[in-house]
Amino acid sequence: MKLFVAGHNGMVGGALVRRFQDEAGVELVLRSRRELDLTDQSAVETFYAAEKPDMAIIAAAKVGGIHANNTYPADFLFDNLAIATNCIHGAFKSGVKRLLFLGSSCIYPKLAPQPMPEDCLLTGTLEPTNEAYAIAKITGLKLGQYYRKQHGVMFHSAMPTNLYGPGDNYHLQNSHVMPALIRKFHEAKEAGAAEVTAWGTGSPKREFLHVDDLADACAFLLQQDNPPDWINVGTGTDVTIKELTEVVAETVGFAGKIVWDTSKPDGTPRKLMDVSKLTALGWSARIALREGVEKTYASFLAELGAGRIRN
Repeated sequence: MKLFVAGHNGMVGGALVRRFQDEAGVELVLRSRRELDLTDQSAVETFYAAEKPDMAIIAAAKVGGIHANNTYPADFLFDNLAIATNCIHGAFKSGVKRLLFLGSSCIYPKLAPQPMPEDCLLTGTLEPTNEAYAIAKITGLKLGQYYRKQHGVMFHSAMPTNLYGPGDNYHLQNSHVMPALIRKFHEAKEAGAAEVTAWGTGSPKREFLHVDDLADACAFLLQQDNPPDWINVGTGTDVTIKELTEVVAETVGFAGKIVWDTSKPDGTPRKLMDVSKLTALGWSARIALREGVEKTYASFLAELGAGRIRN
């Protein structure tokens, strides 16, 4: 079985490669960004026609945190729309039997009920700071749903919560909260700094899923005979940003003071996934937050030492 993992050099794609590389009967089909530009429709269709994969997982995306989404909304919308439409339509044209599109919890309304069920999609206004990215992901989800409805192909989607783990982007301004905190506290410890400034009030609550758990959930979903058109993937539990910050500081070994810059935006007040559908199917996350942060910091140090840190 030939499995195309789009975006295999990213954090999610890397986890998928780790999950499937030793799977009996699976041949991974991988292309770097330099080898295949997923925003180029002709190039994507040529690739599909030549390789003819049996399955595809679309993990490729242009991603970033609040600052990046606010600063480059046109780029986030265009690039992610192109990736989604090219990968899904190209797969259909070439006869791919099964496709799993990966979205994000940011597709749900800013003031969605908590925890967020799958059916709250498109029932309210999106969080403005990542609206462009969310619109692109909603389009990919809906495209898969409608190809399945109209053409009978098994195209479906998974909506992960906030992800972290090996291979993350550790840019201090353009990354997500977990990797930004890891890098910030590590550099503060190395410099012997007395304090570290964190964004916002620390009160928003977030759910965090280790990327290896997501990869395992993807493998599980690909084995289901009749999965939902889209399904939430998370832990079902959340923590405040303040609590997360303290866990990261302790894990890194930073003993100084944490100062909160309340002039910076908090983003959505709470984002917790309702994972009851996935739990009912028989899957649940296994990596606890503190264990996951410890593993991620160890991988950060290894990547840093090898000169492979993404930023």
